[in-house]
Amino acid sequence: MLIRRRILTKLERLHPNADTELHFSNPYQLLVATILSAQCTDKRVNQTTPLLFRRYPNAHTLAKATPAQLEPRIQSTGFFRSKSRSLIAMASALVEHHAGRVPDNREKLVKLKGVGRKTANVVLGHAFGIPALPVDRHVQRVSNRIGLARSSNPSVTEEQLCQLVRPARWTQLSDTLILHGRRVCKPRPLCDHCPIQTDCYFYNQLSAVK
Repeated sequence: MLIRRRILTKLERLHPNADTELHFSNPYQLLVATILSAQCTDKRVNQTTPLLFRRYPNAHTLAKATPAQLEPRIQSTGFFRSKSRSLIAMASALVEHHAGRVPDNREKLVKLKGVGRKTANVVLGHAFGIPALPVDRHVQRVSNRIGLARSSNPSVTEEQLCQLVRPARWTQLSDTLILHGRRVCKPRPLCDHCPIQTDCYFYNQLSAVK
């Protein structure tokens, strides 16, 4: 536990005030942006959403869109056909069941098309300030690589990470690990530029082999 706390302290210093890099002004915008971010960079999503939100500023307008109208607007984010179907179905469900508002409840969120636990946690943590810890591919890779978690199951990884810090810090821990995964602990990690290498499980394993 001491090593894990030391790792967390170093990561927080390396990525101070970590936060989502998706641009949004309300829960609806964050939900749409997070769905679009699947297999796509936040930078690309942020380039796409301003015009998208002007055309579809809320769930009511998005629910009335057709795939033919929506697909060209989100094509650059990849998988645009499936994302288009998910967005329209999600918006329709918000209108039908939630008066067009994004619910601040995980069970209700994950019932929406295109919304899994990770996306729900992103919205809860960043849009509503409700303690939640999203586990995306970066969090899954980095947390297990450096020794903060031990599971190939994202739900188990989430549970293990939640035990390391108080609930109020769950979302920022996720953001910190995401930034570390994007900037340093990439699929091909930049270990020589990492301040936690002496405490890192992955680095120590590599050193033992050499």
